[in-house]
Amino acid sequence: MWRGLTVLAVLLGAAGAARADSRYFCSADDKDVRFTLESAFEDGGGHKLIHFRGALMLKDANKSKNFGKRILESKDLTNRWSRDGDLRLEVFTTDGTDAESESLDLAVLAGEHGKASPNFSGTYALRIEGSTSFFVVDGKVSCGTK
Repeated sequence: MWRGLTVLAVLLGAAGAARADSRYFCSADDKDVRFTLESAFEDGGGHKLIHFRGALMLKDANKSKNFGKRILESKDLTNRWSRDGDLRLEVFTTDGTDAESESLDLAVLAGEHGKASPNFSGTYALRIEGSTSFFVVDGKVSCGTK
């Protein structure tokens, strides 16, 4: 019986290893902002999102009342694309009271179409906007696959 369970476990492990999901990580650290994003997509049709998380920190916390430091979750990922060497991610979230409500919009565009690589670069654009705040910055981002 143990032999049968061992064989079954090996077969299930091999079946899981045969599926190669795409896992990406991106980061930026410049004079304005530091952030990391990590995402995973199914390799099959539709490239379904499996996982997303991130963290963002503004170097000057006075630029935003709500987004000086922020943990980003799957619910914040509003647009995503991963195909043939291209990676596109957009994070959008809002926070604060009515009088001090702000929105954060972070877009990452990385890779080179048709040239899949384990390490690649791109750009990011960050916009924080509210009734009493406005902050826009863009820069370079480094990405890779796991």
